[in-house]
Amino acid sequence: MKLMRIKEMEDYILTNGTVSLDELCQVFNVSKNTVRRDINKLTEKGVIKKVYGGVTAIEKTALIPFENRTIQNKDAKTKIARYASRFIEDHDLIFIDSGTTTRSILETLDPNKNVTVLTNSLDIINAAAAMQNINLIIIGSNYKRKTQSFVGMDDPGTLDKYNINKAFMSATGATLTHGLTNSDLLEYEIKKKISEKAKQVYLLADHSKFGKSTLLTYAPFDRLHAIVTSQALDEEYHVYCKDRKIEIHLAKHV
Repeated sequence: MKLMRIKEMEDYILTNGTVSLDELCQVFNVSKNTVRRDINKLTEKGVIKKVYGGVTAIEKTALIPFENRTIQNKDAKTKIARYASRFIEDHDLIFIDSGTTTRSILETLDPNKNVTVLTNSLDIINAAAAMQNINLIIIGSNYKRKTQSFVGMDDPGTLDKYNINKAFMSATGATLTHGLTNSDLLEYEIKKKISEKAKQVYLLADHSKFGKSTLLTYAPFDRLHAIVTSQALDEEYHVYCKDRKIEIHLAKHV
């Protein structure tokens, strides 16, 4: 149990770059003394170093800066987002997740469609603000520069009042066993609530995200209505999705 926790803590720190001791206590539900002992082990391993109030990753696998992640698989991500825009219908109330794959979804949306967009993504906020027919609702109480998104909610019931037709979600990883995952506790809270509320959940993820999982599962795989991705998935995904009537769309030509 202890070794598993230390490994999960290592993954969490490497994914998020720099985290506080208080955050680690909250995520792993352990005391500060336990966290200190665990990070001492990771310090000896040479994957992290201590900083004031927390720890920071020193391995090359630490969180890739948002602007660099945008470059990785950029063409595929743009095609996925633009393809997904065809599922947005007139008078929809939709949620658009933060992330490098979802950021282009409004670029090819019919400007005559009247749509309400709920989002925590700075890129989506900027795009929607320039579109006359979009009613924009912003959620999240704190701005996170690393992901250019707003995270956390002062009132946990904020999202309860919205009847969300469709949610266009991103994920750090997606597997049949662990579902849709990410590594940030504050982002997780929003993603989980949205995935529970939306009538239809669309996963927008390039092929590199499948078969990988990170610390926090925000939705089971069978919660999906559809997947929009860049390459054919392994056979196990096709069998699973066919049995559960989950659509798989390949965004090769947009």
